[in-house]
Amino acid sequence: MSFRILLIDDEPAGRAALAELLRDEGFEVEEAGSAEAGLERVDAFDPAVVITDMRMPGKTGLDVVRALAARDQSVASIVLTGHGEVENAVEAMRLGARDYISKPVDFAELKVSVDAVVSRQKLQRDLALMRGRVAEREGPAGLIGSSEPMEEVVRLIEQVAPSRATVLITGESGTGKELVATAVHRLSQRNDGPFVRVHCAALAETLLESELFGHEKGAFTGADRRRDGRFASAHGGTLFLDEIGEISPAVQVKLLRFLQEREFERVGGGPTIRVDVRLVTATNRDLEQEVKDGRFREDLFYRLNVINIRVPPLRERPTDIPLLAHAFLRRFASENEKKIAGFTADALAAMTSHPWRGNVRELENCVERAVVMCRGDVVELGDLPTGVGPSSARGANGEPEVPGARLDELERHAILQTLEACGGSTSRAAKILGISVRKIQYRLREYSDAPPADVDPVE
Repeated sequence: MSFRILLIDDEPAGRAALAELLRDEGFEVEEAGSAEAGLERVDAFDPAVVITDMRMPGKTGLDVVRALAARDQSVASIVLTGHGEVENAVEAMRLGARDYISKPVDFAELKVSVDAVVSRQKLQRDLALMRGRVAEREGPAGLIGSSEPMEEVVRLIEQVAPSRATVLITGESGTGKELVATAVHRLSQRNDGPFVRVHCAALAETLLESELFGHEKGAFTGADRRRDGRFASAHGGTLFLDEIGEISPAVQVKLLRFLQEREFERVGGGPTIRVDVRLVTATNRDLEQEVKDGRFREDLFYRLNVINIRVPPLRERPTDIPLLAHAFLRRFASENEKKIAGFTADALAAMTSHPWRGNVRELENCVERAVVMCRGDVVELGDLPTGVGPSSARGANGEPEVPGARLDELERHAILQTLEACGGSTSRAAKILGISVRKIQYRLREYSDAPPADVDPVE
């Protein structure tokens, strides 16, 4: 879709020449010889930008700007001013004009101003689309939701996406951090550029450094040719580094240098390379604690954490579970060529009350399994994986049942029951369980609802 520009000027020759230049740049242009004629064309032509001369017989450019501000805030105005009309130009800006250009018009300057308006309006359309998807409960999985925590995430994405700031996305595994990173890129002014992903935990230190920064021929065994890295591939766009907390000290140093100086060298030397890349990172670790423990550079942490977006776990937004479940149901039913209308009340209640320690990813896998197992036109409780529900991991006596129980639940039960049998003696319980006294003491600090124990001194 080409952007429409309405050009209002009472000088036919200058107006025609400027209109032709704008058409050559791919814009759809209509012309008007007076403010009155131009304002009559606004509703029918629906321009994105109105470029108006300041001085014209009858109504002036100020009248155009004032009328546009009163009737349609989405139409941007740019005013063309003659020599000595600075006061009028300032007044036009106060009334709502986006810019003013002095006559004789420098077309390159006008093009910059028009491009800025176009970019802003394109971004506003994308934001409106995203808001509509959230409101309709549809959109990328993980960004579906009407809960306050997810609305806050969307509001933060909208606010920070147009900036150049580095973004750190935090949250538990499976919450949808990559989808948030994708949304930041899509709603940024770099959305026409590449979005490059790197999973830092999947590569060894030497391979990760080469993957990010590239390498020269002969830099290491097997480097038979020069190779550009992901930073070079992401030039003009966004580089998303997932699991940033896993990178080694050596890679941290090189990444810090890029953030400070916007330049780097390939592994093995070679020329210094400068690229225009926005960095978005994600982690499920507590990087502040990693800094305290000496595993992550403090200066790098502050460089990465300019903007922090925390993605809430699914248990903090249970009202979104039915929305997500139905979205996954539609997708997997279509992929498996099944006609499934929805969930029974029991199945939906079980999913809504389940703790979802694996978050959205676990829910997605659950619904996929349910769709495969479903024999009718609705998903029933029996179609869900064993263990889905608030109390399914425990028997009637409160003891964990092995099917569907997590190892940490079984460990907790074993430690607490053994301590009770030993009269609270950690040393005797440790001997019976075959673990250290320190481990029992550490676990007891985690069990906030655990009964008090007689903690023996560590020998």
